[in-house]
Amino acid sequence: MKTKTKTTNKLNVNRFVIRKSLLGTNTVLLFTNKVTGEKWEYDHDEIYSVHQERFASMPCFQLRKVYTQTHSVPKFCRDLATQVK
Repeated sequence: MKTKTKTTNKLNVNRFVIRKSLLGTNTVLLFTNKVTGEKWEYDHDEIYSVHQERFASMPCFQLRKVYTQTHSVPKFCRDLATQVK
């Protein structure tokens, strides 16, 4: 019997982003702040599932299906992200 293993996709980005199109793709994002060089790694699906109601209520997410934060990981998501040295 074959077992399926989930492949983790890694994506480098220049801002924190949650996109509806990435849901269910098992993607881990590495966000690098261009100004400070600060790096954060986070599981896209985990953050979305924990804060799904919050994202769903945001006008930007309702309209464009995307939430972004340019300078840092939002405070409400930092407990699920890891700062990379």
